[in-house]
Amino acid sequence: MIKSVFSFVRLVLLQKDLIVSMAKREVATQYVGSVLGFIWTFINPMLMIFVFWVVFSVGFKVQPTSNVPFVVWLTAGMAAWFVFADIVNGSTGVILSNAHLIKKTLFQSQILPVVKIVSCLITHSVFLLVLIGLIILQKMPFSFFYLQVFYYLLCLLVLALGLAWAVSALNVFVRDVGQIVAVIIQIGFWATPIFWDINIMPSRIQTVLKLNPMFYIVQGYRESFIYFYPFWWHRYQTLYFWAVAATVFVVGALIFKKLKPQFADVL
Repeated sequence: MIKSVFSFVRLVLLQKDLIVSMAKREVATQYVGSVLGFIWTFINPMLMIFVFWVVFSVGFKVQPTSNVPFVVWLTAGMAAWFVFADIVNGSTGVILSNAHLIKKTLFQSQILPVVKIVSCLITHSVFLLVLIGLIILQKMPFSFFYLQVFYYLLCLLVLALGLAWAVSALNVFVRDVGQIVAVIIQIGFWATPIFWDINIMPSRIQTVLKLNPMFYIVQGYRESFIYFYPFWWHRYQTLYFWAVAATVFVVGALIFKKLKPQFADVL
C-alpha cells in the first residue's frame, strides 16, 4: 500500500500540467456565457456568507462566540465545509462526465478526482480571501497561526480524496450513489458545528459529535484564524482523525483500483 501511495504521488507529479489544465477548463466552463465571468467566484461566497449572517445573526440574534464576531466565526467554519462538500459531491460524476477519456487506454482515470480537488481549491482560495478580508474589517489580530490552515487543508484533502475515489467509482455502477452522497452531505452540514457552538450540547452529545472527522477540520480552521491554538494541543483528536482519514483514503483507493478495469465496459 505504501508503494501504491508513492506511485500515485509520482503519477500526480508527472501529470501535474494535465491536471492543472483540466482544472482550469472545468472552472472556466462554469462561467461560459457569463458577463461577469470569474468575478462570480467572489460574488457567490460573499452572497452566501451575507445571507447566512442575516439569517442567524440578525434574524435569530445569535450572539458572538467567545467575543469573536459571528460573521468571522461563521465564515471560518463555512470555508472548510464547503470545499469538502464541493469535492465529494462533485467527484461522484467525474468518471461518467469523462467517459470519452476513460475509454482511452493510456488515460489514468485516478487523477480525475484530483482534477476536481484542484478546481475546488481555486474557489476555496477565494473563500479564504473573503475570510481574511472580514478579519481585517473587524480589526482582529494577525498571527503566524494563519499558516497552520495548510495543515488542516492537507487533512481535508486526504479525507476528501479517499471519499472521492470511492464515490466516483461506485457511481459508475450504481447511479443512485450521487443522490445518496448529496443527502449525507446535507445531514453532515447540519450535524457539524458550523452555525452553532458545540459547547451548547451536553458533554455526552459533544463526544458523539466529535467523532465526525470534519469537526476536527472545521474547528482547526477556527483555531488557525481566530483562536490561535496549535494542532498538537489536541493529541487524541489528531490521532483519531488521522486513523479515520487514513482508513478512508486506503479503502477509497482500493475500491477505485478494484473497479477501474470495468469502467470502460460499463460506460
